[in-house]
Amino acid sequence: MPVMGLGTWQLTKDTAKTVEYAIELGYRHIDSSSDYRTQPGIAEAIRNSGIARDELYITTKVEETDDSYARTRSNLEELGLDYVDLMLIHRPPFRGAGEELWEGLIRARDQGLVRDIGVSNYPIPLIDGLIDKTGEVPAVNQVEWHPFGHSEKLREYCSNHSIVIQAYSPLTRTKRLGSTTLTQLALKYGKTAAQILVRWNLQSGTVPLPKANQRHHLEENLDVYDFEMDPDDVLALSDLNENYSCLGGLPYIPAYWVS
Repeated sequence: MPVMGLGTWQLTKDTAKTVEYAIELGYRHIDSSSDYRTQPGIAEAIRNSGIARDELYITTKVEETDDSYARTRSNLEELGLDYVDLMLIHRPPFRGAGEELWEGLIRARDQGLVRDIGVSNYPIPLIDGLIDKTGEVPAVNQVEWHPFGHSEKLREYCSNHSIVIQAYSPLTRTKRLGSTTLTQLALKYGKTAAQILVRWNLQSGTVPLPKANQRHHLEENLDVYDFEMDPDDVLALSDLNENYSCLGGLPYIPAYWVS
């Protein structure tokens, strides 16, 4: 799995051109979902890119109300692919851990339609529920994750179970880019606040999925490999944690599960 990906939520304007330019720049991990309405554009970008399929890592998702096996097949049709690298349950169902959804993804994986399967927006108890029911550990938990909102308990749990944390909205959808600490570190390293947030994720061992629909932002988010923050600076960013969510709540931190 590439250590950084391109998020495509709400990337519905010129999706194909944006993703094609991202691939040209060097992005190899593209994240989508059946409800993003970006998969046809991603399919076009992949066709136009000239990049071999096995050089790309494609993630997509099934919804909590789906027949997950059937949705997997329809996702493949939209993407014009024989398989995807990672299929996630987008969010837990209203009741339970989604065992039937999980079993559908296991079936799809066993048939070669999916290389790996995982979850998104799952707290620890529900991941345990899937594992207890099937014995299958998710490869990934994709969650909102940035210095202002994350969970060391979830990080430790995922590390102990070899689950990769993928970070969506790692730039807080621009809502916290004015943080004093971010501004100071951006000046220190000669980078932007957004680049500091991406670098924090990389050095924290998570896989950031920043979304960008402008070329200079695509370039900016990728320009983070020529520096490394001091461990004390990484810790200073982590200490900003206040369980903040730019979407209104972190589903992996319910009232009884605080970081």
